[in-house]
Order: sequence, then C-alpha cells, then structure tokens
Amino acid sequence: MDELLRFSLSPLELLVRGTAMYWFLLCIFRFVLRRDFGTAGVPDLLFVVLLGDAAQNGMIGEGHTLLDSAFLIAVLAAWNYALDFLAYHVPFVSRLTDPPALLLAKDGRLVHRNLRKEHITPDEVESALRSEGLDGLARVRRMYLEPDGKFTVLKRR
Repeated sequence: MDELLRFSLSPLELLVRGTAMYWFLLCIFRFVLRRDFGTAGVPDLLFVVLLGDAAQNGMIGEGHTLLDSAFLIAVLAAWNYALDFLAYHVPFVSRLTDPPALLLAKDGRLVHRNLRKEHITPDEVESALRSEGLDGLARVRRMYLEPDGKFTVLKRR
C-alpha cells in the first residue's frame, strides 16, 4: 500500500514535465492542426491518438526524456502537416486521406447500398432531414454524407 501512495518521480519534475508538454502541445495544436475539429480527417484523428501516447511518455517519464517525447511529437506533427500539404496539392493523396462525399438519397429515394456501407439507418436519415426542416424525402434532390461525418441536403425547388 505504501508503494501506491508515493511519488515515483519528484513532484517538481512532474510539474516541469507537465507544464512543458502542455505548452508544447498547445503550440502544436494551434499552428499545425486545422482550426475546426469538425473538419478533421483520418490523418488528423490518427495524429491526435498518437500524440496522446507520445505526450504521456514525456509527462510521466518511464525512462524517456522530455526531449525524446517532444521530438517524437514534432515528427508526428511534421507527417500530419506533410499529408495535409500533399492532399491539397496532389488529388491522389487527397483521395487516400479524405473520403469523398457519399450519396445517401437521390430524387426522394434512399440509396440503400450506401446506407448499408456506412451502417446508417433510415431513422438516422430522417433525423438529419428534420434538422434541415424537412419532414421526409419528398423534397430531397440529393443527400450526402460528407467526409467530416455531417449530412448535406440539397432540396428540390
């Protein structure tokens, strides 16, 4: 029980590690990641997951130096930036990192193959239509599932 209630590192070292990693990560998020997390793609989400693991080693220690973790995070940030840059300039890379919008409804009818592909129920479609102020598919020209997970509805005139 004594081992559970003791510091394995000095509180001052934990304070310095935690503070340094907080400010380093804040700078990474501010200057590398996109401003709106609603537009985060798969590479951005992967970056955030890996970032958490890399930062944990820097804050807790476990035989890794703060510089090791900061360097690893910088490498991950560089890859994230490089993929965003390439996706903007090279259409092939964009298709790999960001899925295209998926057609869910066309001319008032559901595209069931695409609903099954994404495991979207007709109830979820109806809910999205209600949030757009529509009470059914009759006024829908096209409905898409966007790469960020949001629904877009194009109404009939």
